[in-house]
Amino acid sequence: MNENMQQYLDKAQVLIEALPYIQRFNRKIIVVKYGGSAMVDEELKKRVIEDVTLLKLVGFKPIIVHGGGKEISKWVAKTGMEPRFINGLRVTDESTMEIAEMVLGRVNKSLVQLVESLGVRAIGISGKDGGLLRVDKKYSDGQDIGYVGEIKHVNAPILFDLLEKDFLPIVCPVGMDDDYNTYNINADDAACAIARAVRAEKLAFLTDIEGVYKDPDDPSTLISELWVDDAKELMASGSIGGGMLPKLQNCIDAIAHGVSRVHILDGRIPHCLLLEIFTNKGIGTAILNSKESRYYYGEQ
Repeated sequence: MNENMQQYLDKAQVLIEALPYIQRFNRKIIVVKYGGSAMVDEELKKRVIEDVTLLKLVGFKPIIVHGGGKEISKWVAKTGMEPRFINGLRVTDESTMEIAEMVLGRVNKSLVQLVESLGVRAIGISGKDGGLLRVDKKYSDGQDIGYVGEIKHVNAPILFDLLEKDFLPIVCPVGMDDDYNTYNINADDAACAIARAVRAEKLAFLTDIEGVYKDPDDPSTLISELWVDDAKELMASGSIGGGMLPKLQNCIDAIAHGVSRVHILDGRIPHCLLLEIFTNKGIGTAILNSKESRYYYGEQ
């Protein structure tokens, strides 16, 4: 058999391996939290959007929830202000909130533009639209961090309507309180709350790390699948780095509220979403409830 024919057969094998996953998740909702380097690097951004578009075209119902932290920090610095964080959360005064909403709106429409250019209908929606994300003021260990919101209600029917009409919703993490003040929302929190509200089958976090490590200083200790009870033990052990702690807590909360599985992926790897969802081995960390198995077919 010549080399060219083998390449084609290898491609066919990849498609066959993906088939059971496509069948398993057909018409299921997947929430993708999109942030980190994959939002800054134009080539990576294109790859991520290609992945999500493909998921849509093979029968999934994706919802993108995006961040924009690096871009917000850039614009805050341009105006001469110093970005401030307390316990990993951006301190958001009135001026910073204005900049954040402007930047997030710009990011949102650039993602809509990319999805539309690939032939899929997308709608960018702020958490303020239709009262999608209703919040209370969030405090960090009792400290006032300004206009940062804690989601108390997700108006899920808006998203169900968009999905039903075959749109790909792209959500900007800004919300309102009961007095209609505008609040910035941590994008991980927004993705988790939305995944819970729509009972998503999957929630995928695109990050700047490969996944969860037993030892953060040793890349060989990457955990490919983690049951919720083990995740709680890992958090209690003190070996998890600061930035991963709230992410893991979000994963556990999502699964406790009906999301079947949560994936933590390295968004710097091109097509990481497809590799994780459609191959038997995956590449990141899958967090599962006790009844789930990560792999359905092939070698375990």
